[in-house]
Amino acid sequence: MAETRKVQVTGGSTFTVSIPKDWATDNDVEAGSRVVFHPEEDSLVLTPVSDEERTEGSLEVSGLQGEELRRAVMTMYVSGFDVISLQADRITTDQRRTIRQATQSLVGLEVLEETGDRVVVRDLLDSSELSIHNAVDRMRLIASSMLGDAVEALATDDADLAEDVIQRDDDVDRLYMVVSRIFRATLRSPTAAEELGLPREVCFDYHSSARQLERVADHATKIAHLSLEIETAPPEEVVDSLRELHEAAAEVIDNAMAALFADENDEAIRLANRAREQVQDIDGSAREIDELLRDFDPARAQLLGLIVDSLSRSADYGGNVAETALQKAAPTP
Repeated sequence: MAETRKVQVTGGSTFTVSIPKDWATDNDVEAGSRVVFHPEEDSLVLTPVSDEERTEGSLEVSGLQGEELRRAVMTMYVSGFDVISLQADRITTDQRRTIRQATQSLVGLEVLEETGDRVVVRDLLDSSELSIHNAVDRMRLIASSMLGDAVEALATDDADLAEDVIQRDDDVDRLYMVVSRIFRATLRSPTAAEELGLPREVCFDYHSSARQLERVADHATKIAHLSLEIETAPPEEVVDSLRELHEAAAEVIDNAMAALFADENDEAIRLANRAREQVQDIDGSAREIDELLRDFDPARAQLLGLIVDSLSRSADYGGNVAETALQKAAPTP
């Protein structure tokens, strides 16, 4: 609950204000404690100074297996713990294997200690050295290449290329976890945002956009899987239409991401609005391809229709990034 305090002057030139006692008690702040002030535009955020360099967390994993255990490790990672202790009366062999697999799928994590009743993993990266901008840009590059290669795998009946697309999805997921971890750190601590050199609002925009890129990669993976189910490449007319649809969707994503990263607000607004207009054109192109598929046998038409839908949805996700870019470029109240 917000409290109002009156600013006073002491010593003729020093402004002072008291802090709420309940807050001080809850955060172990007492006489002699050190606090740090973080200026944020017209606000001033106060936080206690902690002597602990790394945050530690523990989780009881008795009964957790497979995907449930893997997600638990990822959740602790995204939540920002530097040292994670996974404990049980007895850690089974399957649990150890799952924990190692989860650790290997996350950037910076390594198993530090293993005993009969616990496994300790630690993040070896310095969060202040991570760049949320670079992570999102890397996601853009991978997701865009995946989408193009997935369509090419379908067009050329290239199973090896399709399998490569499927494997690259793990890289995008790994980067998304990094972005989520950094973003949540900025929510908890103003110091984290200062170390990044970005306002928390921008970190939010990057995290929202990273989620859209992760979905684009998911649809590229879906197209790759579908291309493996289609025994022969589609007719040239359909292939050409799908390639054109992909090029249009890729342009939406490129314009939207360029708008998000633009330094000038006018340029960001121009690119974002261009991306939004292109999404409308893509909807019409997708309907035209669906008309072409009416002459195919139902099973084949359904598979190709799902590919059209994935390309169209990828453009929609680019449109969502464009909306985020517009909000980022808007005047601050």
